[in-house]
Amino acid sequence: MMKFSHLLGTVSLAFAASPALAETTYVTADRMLDVETGRYIEAPLITVIDGKISAVEASVAAPDGAKTIDLAGYTLLPGLIDMHVHLDGRPEYGGYSSLQFSDRFWTVIGVSNAAKMLGAGFTTVRNLGAVDYNIAGLDQAIEAGWVQGPRIVNAAHALGATGGHCDQTFLPPSFAAKSPAAGDGPDQLRQRVREQRKYGAEVIKACATGGVFSRNTEPGVQQLRLEELTAIADEAHFWGLKAAAHAHGAEGIKAAILGGFDTIEHASFIDDEGIRLAKARGTFLSMDIFNTEYTLSQGEANGVLEENLAKERLVSKAQRDNFRKANAEGVRMVFGSDAGVMPHEDVGGQFGIMVEYGMTPIAAIRAATVNAAEALGQEGEVGVIKPGAWADIVAVDGDPLANIGELADIDVVIKGGERVK
Repeated sequence: MMKFSHLLGTVSLAFAASPALAETTYVTADRMLDVETGRYIEAPLITVIDGKISAVEASVAAPDGAKTIDLAGYTLLPGLIDMHVHLDGRPEYGGYSSLQFSDRFWTVIGVSNAAKMLGAGFTTVRNLGAVDYNIAGLDQAIEAGWVQGPRIVNAAHALGATGGHCDQTFLPPSFAAKSPAAGDGPDQLRQRVREQRKYGAEVIKACATGGVFSRNTEPGVQQLRLEELTAIADEAHFWGLKAAAHAHGAEGIKAAILGGFDTIEHASFIDDEGIRLAKARGTFLSMDIFNTEYTLSQGEANGVLEENLAKERLVSKAQRDNFRKANAEGVRMVFGSDAGVMPHEDVGGQFGIMVEYGMTPIAAIRAATVNAAEALGQEGEVGVIKPGAWADIVAVDGDPLANIGELADIDVVIKGGERVK
């Protein structure tokens, strides 16, 4: 028995000493958009080794007989990044209609939504709030290869004040329903940061103001004090995590910026002082300016309460006007759709609205690539096609700089060097 054990150890060491052969794939196309310079590279050859880009060359052919993804006739861009999604939700189940399902229904919904977002060209997403830690498990299943989906940066539960937008606000006292991430006071909220990190959070989200899709909260009203927001952002940064603040109202936006948050979500009622603060501090704005038509046209049929629809009507025009203003003032922007409020498969349509409200096509593309990568703290890893980055690539058959609508219908998706669409 001892001899057999010794033999097994010897064989194991022999296998460990033999390096695995690297898998090399080449990607070719008519042209590639360098999102950093805004220029096209003609006839690119992208060399991918074990899922990462090792070289990008122009007008060079792939070696004979090599494994090649030949995308003749297409234009390549980096895989897109959506900085605000909810993978375990669907807009078809608004208001109280979601209560007809088992808790685990939403985990399975997340699997479907992840595949839909990947198919729409979003190879990385930031999930800003989920229930029951659904997304930590989904993220692990994607990474292990059991299901298809984008790379996920997971916030777990969103932090918020007791009774605030990120608490459970739809049920009566007899249900004793409360978010496990609701808290009050700096010390308790620091603890909530640690709890969310313990269970898989890779970014911390907090609700600085009320919101549209909650009860008994107003979007413009601040719900966490400056000292509470500062404690949350500081604790997140202490653990090496970014911090994102849901904030519609002007005072809550400014408090979140002053408190040290890295991104402001929605930013609907941002005022001139808030715009100046965001620009001076380099804070990113993530403004979901596309979903309002879906909510207002389909919300009632989907069970959304009139209280929530009325808040959406109040928020939507102000948000779009302030998107135009903040962009014109040079505030840094990232792409965030709030998918889950609208269908995940349709979020690419937001690029057209961003251009309609003042962005150039290259600026809108950068919001979903290099800007988003920087806001994630993943510069050079995602959002670019260059050596060292993951080989996450999308392709369209037109010119996205001439027609940004090309990004609403992505033709080809490559994730980690593997063609998935």
